Amino acid sequence: MPIKSLLTFVLLLSAAITLSMSHAQTVAYAQTHDKADVAESRLQVGAAQFNEYLPLLEGKRVTLVVNQSSIIKSSIVKSSTVTNSSPESTHLVDALLNRDINVVSIMSPEHGFRGKAGAGEKIDNDVDVKTGLPIHSLYGKTKKPTADMLANTDILVFDIQDVGVRFYTYLSTLHYVLEAAAEAHIPVIVLDRPNPSGAFTDGPILKPDYASFVGMHAIPVLHGMTLGELALMIVGEQWITTDAIEGKQLAQQHQSEPQALQSQPQAFQFEPQALLTVIPVANYNKQMPYSLPVAPSPNLPNDAAIALYPTLCFFEGTDVSVGRGTNLPFQLIGHPVVALGDENIDVAANQAAPSPKHNNTTLKASFMTQTPISGLDIDVLLNAYAQFNEHGITFFTRPDFFDKLAGTNSLRQAIIEGKTSTQIQASWAEGLAVFKQLRSPYLLYPLTASELPNDVKAVLKPSI
Repeated sequence: MPIKSLLTFVLLLSAAITLSMSHAQTVAYAQTHDKADVAESRLQVGAAQFNEYLPLLEGKRVTLVVNQSSIIKSSIVKSSTVTNSSPESTHLVDALLNRDINVVSIMSPEHGFRGKAGAGEKIDNDVDVKTGLPIHSLYGKTKKPTADMLANTDILVFDIQDVGVRFYTYLSTLHYVLEAAAEAHIPVIVLDRPNPSGAFTDGPILKPDYASFVGMHAIPVLHGMTLGELALMIVGEQWITTDAIEGKQLAQQHQSEPQALQSQPQAFQFEPQALLTVIPVANYNKQMPYSLPVAPSPNLPNDAAIALYPTLCFFEGTDVSVGRGTNLPFQLIGHPVVALGDENIDVAANQAAPSPKHNNTTLKASFMTQTPISGLDIDVLLNAYAQFNEHGITFFTRPDFFDKLAGTNSLRQAIIEGKTSTQIQASWAEGLAVFKQLRSPYLLYPLTASELPNDVKAVLKPSI
Protein backbone atom coordinates (compact mmCIF):
# COMPACT_ATOMS: atom_id res chain seq x y z
CA MET A 1 0.00 0.00 0.00
CA PRO A 2 1.47 3.44 -0.91
CA ILE A 3 2.68 5.48 2.06
CA LYS A 4 0.12 8.27 1.56
CA SER A 5 -2.80 5.83 1.43
CA LEU A 6 -1.51 3.93 4.46
CA LEU A 7 -1.08 7.12 6.48
CA THR A 8 -4.54 8.34 5.51
CA PHE A 9 -6.02 5.01 6.64
CA VAL A 10 -4.18 5.21 9.98
CA LEU A 11 -5.25 8.82 10.39
CA LEU A 12 -8.92 8.07 9.76
CA LEU A 13 -8.86 5.01 12.01
CA SER A 14 -7.20 7.00 14.81
CA ALA A 15 -9.71 9.81 14.47
CA ALA A 16 -12.66 7.41 14.45
CA ILE A 17 -11.50 5.70 17.63
CA THR A 18 -10.39 8.75 19.60
CA LEU A 19 -12.65 11.65 18.72
CA SER A 20 -15.80 11.67 20.82
CA MET A 21 -17.64 14.41 18.93
CA SER A 22 -19.95 12.62 16.50
CA HIS A 23 -20.88 13.79 13.03
CA ALA A 24 -24.36 14.71 14.28
CA GLN A 25 -22.87 16.74 17.13
CA THR A 26 -20.71 18.61 14.64
CA VAL A 27 -23.75 19.52 12.55
CA ALA A 28 -25.73 20.58 15.61
CA TYR A 29 -22.86 22.76 16.83
CA ALA A 30 -22.48 24.52 13.50
CA GLN A 31 -26.24 25.06 13.18
CA THR A 32 -26.58 26.91 16.45
CA HIS A 33 -23.73 29.43 15.85
CA ASP A 34 -24.21 30.28 19.50
CA LYS A 35 -21.30 29.48 21.77
CA ALA A 36 -23.43 29.83 24.89
CA ASP A 37 -25.50 26.83 23.77
CA VAL A 38 -22.59 24.42 23.44
CA ALA A 39 -23.20 21.48 25.76
CA GLU A 40 -20.68 20.90 28.52
CA SER A 41 -18.07 18.40 27.45
CA ARG A 42 -14.67 17.30 28.64
CA LEU A 43 -11.59 18.27 26.67
CA GLN A 44 -8.62 15.95 27.02
CA VAL A 45 -5.23 16.65 25.50
CA GLY A 46 -3.43 13.68 24.00
CA ALA A 47 -1.10 13.35 26.98
CA ALA A 48 -4.05 12.86 29.34
CA GLN A 49 -5.29 9.79 27.45
CA PHE A 50 -2.95 7.26 29.02
CA ASN A 51 -4.91 4.21 27.88
CA GLU A 52 -4.28 5.19 24.27
CA TYR A 53 -0.49 5.30 24.38
CA LEU A 54 0.93 3.72 27.57
CA PRO A 55 0.73 0.21 26.01
CA LEU A 56 3.03 1.48 23.24
CA LEU A 57 5.63 2.55 25.81
CA GLU A 58 5.73 -0.47 28.10
CA GLY A 59 9.08 -2.25 28.00
CA LYS A 60 10.57 0.50 25.80
CA ARG A 61 13.31 3.04 26.37
CA VAL A 62 11.48 6.32 25.93
CA THR A 63 12.81 9.75 24.99
CA LEU A 64 10.48 12.70 25.51
CA VAL A 65 10.52 15.87 23.41
CA VAL A 66 8.93 18.26 25.89
CA ASN A 67 9.07 21.63 27.60
CA GLN A 68 7.21 23.50 30.35
CA SER A 69 3.93 23.22 28.40
CA SER A 70 3.91 19.41 28.56
CA ILE A 71 1.53 19.22 31.48
CA ILE A 72 -1.58 17.18 32.14
CA LYS A 73 -4.34 19.20 33.67
CA SER A 74 -8.06 18.49 34.03
CA SER A 75 -10.05 20.96 31.93
CA ILE A 76 -13.70 21.29 31.14
CA VAL A 77 -15.37 23.27 28.40
CA LYS A 78 -18.48 24.98 29.62
CA SER A 79 -20.36 27.59 27.61
CA SER A 80 -17.41 27.58 25.18
CA THR A 81 -15.01 28.88 27.82
CA VAL A 82 -12.23 26.61 28.99
CA THR A 83 -11.85 26.60 32.75
CA ASN A 84 -9.64 24.51 34.94
CA SER A 85 -11.51 22.08 37.15
CA SER A 86 -8.45 21.61 39.34
CA PRO A 87 -5.37 23.75 39.97
CA GLU A 88 -3.24 20.63 40.09
CA SER A 89 -1.16 19.65 37.09
CA THR A 90 1.52 17.07 36.42
CA HIS A 91 4.35 17.26 33.94
CA LEU A 92 4.44 14.44 31.41
CA VAL A 93 7.92 13.41 32.57
CA ASP A 94 6.69 12.91 36.13
CA ALA A 95 3.45 11.27 35.03
CA LEU A 96 5.28 8.63 33.01
CA LEU A 97 7.94 7.97 35.64
CA ASN A 98 5.17 7.54 38.22
CA ARG A 99 3.70 4.88 35.94
CA ASP A 100 7.01 3.01 35.73
CA ILE A 101 7.71 3.99 32.12
CA ASN A 102 11.42 3.81 31.35
CA VAL A 103 12.13 7.42 30.38
CA VAL A 104 15.80 7.59 29.42
CA SER A 105 16.22 11.18 28.22
CA ILE A 106 14.58 14.52 27.47
CA MET A 107 14.90 16.70 24.37
CA SER A 108 13.99 20.37 24.58
CA PRO A 109 13.14 22.98 21.89
CA GLU A 110 13.78 26.74 21.74
CA HIS A 111 13.44 28.36 25.20
CA GLY A 112 14.57 25.12 26.89
CA PHE A 113 12.99 22.41 29.02
CA ARG A 114 11.74 24.91 31.61
CA GLY A 115 10.80 27.51 28.97
CA LYS A 116 12.83 30.33 30.50
CA ALA A 117 15.39 31.15 27.78
CA GLY A 118 14.78 34.19 25.61
CA ALA A 119 13.96 34.08 21.90
CA GLY A 120 16.93 32.91 19.84
CA GLU A 121 19.04 32.26 22.95
CA LYS A 122 21.17 29.15 22.41
CA ILE A 123 20.74 26.38 24.97
CA ASP A 124 23.30 23.83 26.10
CA ASN A 125 22.71 20.20 27.03
CA ASP A 126 21.90 19.77 30.69
CA VAL A 127 20.67 17.38 33.39
CA ASP A 128 17.23 17.69 35.00
CA VAL A 129 17.79 18.31 38.69
CA LYS A 130 14.54 16.69 39.76
CA THR A 131 14.86 13.40 37.85
CA GLY A 132 18.54 13.20 36.93
CA LEU A 133 17.59 12.65 33.29
CA PRO A 134 19.89 14.03 30.58
CA ILE A 135 18.43 16.95 28.62
CA HIS A 136 19.49 17.21 24.97
CA SER A 137 19.05 20.70 23.58
CA LEU A 138 17.50 20.99 20.11
CA TYR A 139 18.21 24.70 20.03
CA GLY A 140 21.94 24.88 20.58
CA LYS A 141 24.74 23.36 18.55
CA THR A 142 22.19 21.25 16.73
CA LYS A 143 18.50 21.55 15.97
CA LYS A 144 18.09 17.95 14.89
CA PRO A 145 18.49 14.92 17.20
CA THR A 146 21.81 13.23 16.54
CA ALA A 147 22.54 9.52 16.36
CA ASP A 148 24.25 9.76 19.76
CA MET A 149 21.17 11.35 21.31
CA LEU A 150 19.01 8.51 19.98
CA ALA A 151 21.42 5.66 20.68
CA ASN A 152 19.58 4.56 23.82
CA THR A 153 16.03 5.18 22.52
CA ASP A 154 13.35 2.75 21.35
CA ILE A 155 10.52 5.27 20.91
CA LEU A 156 10.10 9.06 20.86
CA VAL A 157 7.18 10.94 22.40
CA PHE A 158 6.55 14.54 21.31
CA ASP A 159 4.31 16.68 23.54
CA ILE A 160 4.65 20.46 23.12
CA GLN A 161 2.00 23.19 23.03
CA ASP A 162 2.03 25.23 19.80
CA VAL A 163 0.31 28.53 18.94
CA GLY A 164 -0.65 27.77 15.34
CA VAL A 165 1.76 30.15 13.57
CA ARG A 166 4.27 29.00 10.95
CA PHE A 167 7.21 30.97 12.32
CA TYR A 168 6.80 29.63 15.87
CA THR A 169 9.75 27.25 15.92
CA TYR A 170 8.24 24.25 17.72
CA LEU A 171 6.94 23.09 14.32
CA SER A 172 10.48 23.10 12.91
CA THR A 173 11.67 21.08 15.91
CA LEU A 174 8.90 18.57 15.22
CA HIS A 175 10.06 18.31 11.61
CA TYR A 176 13.64 17.49 12.61
CA VAL A 177 12.48 15.00 15.24
CA LEU A 178 10.44 13.14 12.60
CA GLU A 179 13.37 13.23 10.19
CA ALA A 180 15.88 11.93 12.74
CA ALA A 181 13.45 9.22 13.83
CA ALA A 182 13.01 8.09 10.23
CA GLU A 183 16.76 7.80 9.79
CA ALA A 184 17.07 5.76 12.99
CA HIS A 185 13.92 3.65 12.34
CA ILE A 186 12.46 4.87 15.64
CA PRO A 187 8.67 5.25 15.98
CA VAL A 188 7.23 8.60 17.07
CA ILE A 189 4.11 9.31 19.11
CA VAL A 190 2.74 12.86 18.98
CA LEU A 191 0.46 13.71 21.91
CA ASP A 192 -1.69 16.41 20.36
CA ARG A 193 -2.81 19.69 21.91
CA PRO A 194 -5.31 22.34 20.74
CA ASN A 195 -4.33 25.17 18.43
CA PRO A 196 -5.44 28.44 20.10
CA SER A 197 -5.57 30.02 16.62
CA GLY A 198 -7.14 26.97 15.00
CA ALA A 199 -10.09 28.92 13.57
CA PHE A 200 -7.82 30.94 11.27
CA THR A 201 -6.12 30.08 7.99
CA ASP A 202 -4.48 33.18 6.54
CA GLY A 203 -1.30 34.73 5.22
CA PRO A 204 1.10 34.04 2.36
CA ILE A 205 2.33 30.54 1.55
CA LEU A 206 6.06 30.14 2.20
CA LYS A 207 8.15 30.20 -0.98
CA PRO A 208 11.24 27.97 -1.34
CA ASP A 209 13.86 30.75 -1.30
CA TYR A 210 12.66 31.93 2.12
CA ALA A 211 12.71 28.61 3.97
CA SER A 212 14.54 28.68 7.32
CA PHE A 213 14.08 27.48 10.89
CA VAL A 214 11.32 30.09 11.26
CA GLY A 215 9.51 28.52 8.33
CA MET A 216 10.32 25.19 6.69
CA HIS A 217 7.08 24.23 4.94
CA ALA A 218 4.91 25.52 2.10
CA ILE A 219 2.07 26.49 4.45
CA PRO A 220 0.51 29.87 5.36
CA VAL A 221 1.42 31.97 8.40
CA LEU A 222 -1.79 30.86 10.13
CA HIS A 223 -2.27 27.26 9.05
CA GLY A 224 -5.25 26.26 11.21
CA MET A 225 -3.69 22.92 12.16
CA THR A 226 -2.47 21.27 15.34
CA LEU A 227 1.03 19.84 15.56
CA GLY A 228 -0.47 16.36 15.40
CA GLU A 229 -2.16 17.18 12.12
CA LEU A 230 1.00 18.81 10.79
CA ALA A 231 3.05 15.76 11.75
CA LEU A 232 0.71 13.62 9.68
CA MET A 233 1.01 16.08 6.80
CA ILE A 234 4.82 16.27 6.99
CA VAL A 235 5.08 12.50 6.81
CA GLY A 236 2.22 11.98 4.36
CA GLU A 237 3.49 14.60 1.92
CA GLN A 238 7.02 13.21 2.32
CA TRP A 239 8.45 16.56 3.37
CA ILE A 240 11.16 14.83 5.40
CA THR A 241 14.24 13.25 3.91
CA THR A 242 17.24 11.39 5.21
CA ASP A 243 19.88 12.61 2.80
CA ALA A 244 20.60 16.06 4.28
CA ILE A 245 18.42 17.99 1.84
CA GLU A 246 17.96 21.48 3.26
CA GLY A 247 14.52 22.86 4.01
CA LYS A 248 14.86 25.32 1.14
CA GLN A 249 15.39 22.54 -1.38
CA LEU A 250 12.55 20.54 0.15
CA ALA A 251 10.09 23.39 -0.21
CA GLN A 252 11.24 24.11 -3.75
CA GLN A 253 10.87 20.49 -4.78
CA HIS A 254 7.38 20.29 -3.28
CA GLN A 255 6.16 23.58 -4.71
CA SER A 256 7.57 23.32 -8.23
CA GLU A 257 6.92 19.62 -8.87
CA PRO A 258 4.24 18.37 -6.46
CA GLN A 259 3.06 15.54 -8.69
CA ALA A 260 6.57 14.42 -9.57
CA LEU A 261 7.50 14.51 -5.89
CA GLN A 262 4.69 12.09 -5.09
CA SER A 263 5.59 9.66 -7.85
CA GLN A 264 9.39 9.60 -7.64
CA PRO A 265 11.20 7.24 -5.24
CA GLN A 266 12.19 8.98 -2.01
CA ALA A 267 15.40 8.69 -0.03
CA PHE A 268 13.52 6.85 2.69
CA GLN A 269 10.13 5.18 2.87
CA PHE A 270 8.40 4.66 6.22
CA GLU A 271 7.81 1.06 7.10
CA PRO A 272 4.53 0.08 8.80
CA GLN A 273 6.24 -0.62 12.12
CA ALA A 274 7.80 2.86 12.10
CA LEU A 275 4.59 4.75 11.35
CA LEU A 276 3.82 7.95 13.16
CA THR A 277 1.12 7.68 15.83
CA VAL A 278 -0.94 10.73 16.79
CA ILE A 279 -3.13 10.75 19.90
CA PRO A 280 -5.75 13.43 19.10
CA VAL A 281 -7.35 15.82 21.56
CA ALA A 282 -10.73 14.48 22.68
CA ASN A 283 -13.87 16.62 22.46
CA TYR A 284 -12.18 19.42 20.52
CA ASN A 285 -13.04 21.45 17.43
CA LYS A 286 -11.29 24.38 15.77
CA GLN A 287 -13.95 26.94 16.77
CA MET A 288 -13.47 26.15 20.44
CA PRO A 289 -11.65 28.84 22.43
CA TYR A 290 -8.71 27.42 24.34
CA SER A 291 -6.84 29.23 27.08
CA LEU A 292 -3.34 27.84 27.47
CA PRO A 293 -2.71 26.73 31.07
CA VAL A 294 1.03 27.47 30.75
CA ALA A 295 2.80 30.18 28.76
CA PRO A 296 4.26 28.46 25.67
CA SER A 297 7.32 30.75 25.71
CA PRO A 298 8.59 33.63 27.88
CA ASN A 299 7.29 36.45 25.68
CA LEU A 300 3.82 34.98 25.14
CA PRO A 301 2.63 35.17 28.75
CA ASN A 302 -1.14 35.20 28.21
CA ASP A 303 -4.03 34.70 25.78
CA ALA A 304 -3.86 38.30 24.52
CA ALA A 305 -0.22 37.98 23.49
CA ILE A 306 -0.91 34.66 21.78
CA ALA A 307 -3.82 36.16 19.81
CA LEU A 308 -1.73 39.19 18.77
CA TYR A 309 1.41 37.21 17.96
CA PRO A 310 0.59 36.30 14.30
CA THR A 311 0.33 40.01 13.44
CA LEU A 312 2.83 41.62 15.81
CA CYS A 313 5.68 39.20 15.11
CA PHE A 314 6.13 40.81 11.68
CA PHE A 315 7.36 43.91 13.49
CA GLU A 316 10.43 41.92 14.54
CA GLY A 317 11.77 42.71 11.06
CA THR A 318 11.21 46.43 11.56
CA ASP A 319 12.28 49.21 13.94
CA VAL A 320 9.04 48.82 15.91
CA SER A 321 9.14 47.28 19.37
CA VAL A 322 6.52 44.68 20.26
CA GLY A 323 7.13 45.11 23.98
CA ARG A 324 10.05 42.79 24.61
CA GLY A 325 11.73 44.09 27.73
CA THR A 326 8.44 45.42 29.14
CA ASN A 327 5.67 43.79 31.15
CA LEU A 328 3.51 43.63 28.01
CA PRO A 329 5.45 41.58 25.44
CA PHE A 330 3.51 41.07 22.20
CA GLN A 331 0.73 43.25 23.57
CA LEU A 332 1.90 46.62 22.27
CA ILE A 333 3.70 48.36 19.46
CA GLY A 334 5.95 51.30 20.19
CA HIS A 335 8.95 53.40 19.18
CA PRO A 336 11.09 56.01 20.96
CA VAL A 337 10.49 58.64 18.23
CA VAL A 338 7.47 57.66 16.16
CA ALA A 339 4.38 57.97 18.33
CA LEU A 340 2.46 54.80 17.55
CA GLY A 341 0.14 55.46 20.49
CA ASP A 342 -0.50 57.63 23.52
CA GLU A 343 1.11 55.40 26.16
CA ASN A 344 4.65 55.67 27.52
CA ILE A 345 6.47 52.54 28.64
CA ASP A 346 10.12 51.89 29.50
CA VAL A 347 12.20 49.11 27.94
CA ALA A 348 14.77 47.25 30.06
CA ALA A 349 16.50 43.92 29.53
CA ASN A 350 15.05 41.02 31.51
CA GLN A 351 15.27 37.23 31.56
CA ALA A 352 12.71 36.85 28.79
CA ALA A 353 14.41 39.51 26.66
CA PRO A 354 18.15 39.79 27.42
CA SER A 355 18.72 42.20 24.50
CA PRO A 356 15.42 43.90 23.68
CA LYS A 357 14.99 46.35 20.82
CA HIS A 358 15.35 49.99 21.97
CA ASN A 359 16.73 48.90 25.31
CA ASN A 360 16.85 51.60 28.02
CA THR A 361 14.48 53.91 26.16
CA THR A 362 10.88 54.99 26.60
CA LEU A 363 8.45 53.87 23.93
CA LYS A 364 5.55 55.93 22.63
CA ALA A 365 3.26 52.97 22.44
CA SER A 366 -0.15 51.68 21.57
CA PHE A 367 -1.45 49.00 23.91
CA MET A 368 -3.01 46.53 21.49
CA THR A 369 -5.06 44.82 24.18
CA GLN A 370 -7.30 47.88 24.26
CA THR A 371 -8.41 47.13 20.69
CA PRO A 372 -7.92 43.37 20.49
CA ILE A 373 -7.39 41.70 17.15
CA SER A 374 -7.47 38.07 16.16
CA GLY A 375 -6.12 36.25 13.14
CA LEU A 376 -3.89 38.32 10.86
CA ASP A 377 -4.44 42.11 10.71
CA ILE A 378 -2.37 43.66 7.93
CA ASP A 379 -3.75 47.15 8.57
CA VAL A 380 -1.68 47.35 11.76
CA LEU A 381 1.47 46.98 9.64
CA LEU A 382 0.27 49.41 6.96
CA ASN A 383 -0.58 52.12 9.50
CA ALA A 384 2.78 51.84 11.25
CA TYR A 385 4.65 51.96 7.93
CA ALA A 386 2.78 55.14 6.96
CA GLN A 387 3.70 56.82 10.25
CA PHE A 388 7.39 55.95 9.79
CA ASN A 389 7.29 57.40 6.28
CA GLU A 390 5.91 60.66 7.64
CA HIS A 391 8.91 60.91 9.99
CA GLY A 392 11.43 59.85 7.33
CA ILE A 393 12.59 56.94 9.53
CA THR A 394 13.49 53.54 8.10
CA PHE A 395 10.76 51.01 8.86
CA PHE A 396 12.22 47.75 7.51
CA THR A 397 15.49 47.60 9.47
CA ARG A 398 15.75 43.81 9.01
CA PRO A 399 14.15 43.24 5.60
CA ASP A 400 15.65 39.78 5.14
CA PHE A 401 14.22 38.59 8.46
CA PHE A 402 10.85 40.19 7.68
CA ASP A 403 10.78 38.19 4.43
CA LYS A 404 11.66 34.98 6.28
CA LEU A 405 8.74 35.56 8.64
CA ALA A 406 6.42 36.25 5.71
CA GLY A 407 7.87 33.38 3.69
CA THR A 408 8.11 35.70 0.70
CA ASN A 409 9.27 39.21 -0.24
CA SER A 410 5.89 40.04 -1.78
CA LEU A 411 4.34 41.24 1.49
CA ARG A 412 7.13 43.74 2.12
CA GLN A 413 7.02 44.93 -1.49
CA ALA A 414 3.24 45.33 -1.32
CA ILE A 415 3.54 47.47 1.81
CA ILE A 416 6.20 49.65 0.17
CA GLU A 417 4.05 50.01 -2.96
CA GLY A 418 1.08 51.25 -0.94
CA LYS A 419 -1.23 48.29 -1.55
CA THR A 420 -4.30 48.06 0.67
CA SER A 421 -4.88 45.21 3.10
CA THR A 422 -7.72 43.99 0.87
CA GLN A 423 -5.41 43.83 -2.14
CA ILE A 424 -2.68 42.12 -0.16
CA GLN A 425 -4.96 39.46 1.27
CA ALA A 426 -6.58 38.87 -2.11
CA SER A 427 -3.14 37.96 -3.45
CA TRP A 428 -3.04 35.02 -1.01
CA ALA A 429 -6.45 33.59 -1.91
CA GLU A 430 -5.35 31.11 -4.57
CA GLY A 431 -2.49 29.75 -2.49
CA LEU A 432 -4.74 29.35 0.55
CA ALA A 433 -7.32 27.46 -1.48
CA VAL A 434 -4.67 25.01 -2.71
CA PHE A 435 -3.31 24.59 0.81
CA LYS A 436 -6.74 23.87 2.31
CA GLN A 437 -7.23 21.13 -0.24
CA LEU A 438 -3.78 19.68 0.43
CA ARG A 439 -4.23 19.60 4.21
CA SER A 440 -7.73 18.12 4.09
CA PRO A 441 -6.77 14.40 4.42
CA TYR A 442 -4.72 15.12 7.54
CA LEU A 443 -7.31 17.02 9.59
CA LEU A 444 -8.46 15.34 12.80
CA TYR A 445 -10.96 17.92 14.05
CA PRO A 446 -14.00 19.85 12.74
CA LEU A 447 -13.22 23.25 11.22
CA THR A 448 -15.46 26.29 10.84
CA ALA A 449 -18.87 25.81 9.25
CA SER A 450 -17.64 27.17 5.91
CA GLU A 451 -14.91 24.53 5.81
CA LEU A 452 -16.96 21.49 6.78
CA PRO A 453 -17.23 18.66 4.24
CA ASN A 454 -19.76 19.10 1.44
CA ASP A 455 -22.17 16.53 2.88
CA VAL A 456 -22.27 18.46 6.15
CA LYS A 457 -22.73 21.80 4.38
CA ALA A 458 -25.64 20.33 2.46
CA VAL A 459 -27.37 19.56 5.75
CA LEU A 460 -26.55 22.99 7.13
CA LYS A 461 -27.70 25.01 4.12
CA PRO A 462 -31.38 25.47 5.08
CA SER A 463 -30.52 27.00 8.47
CA ILE A 464 -27.54 29.18 7.56
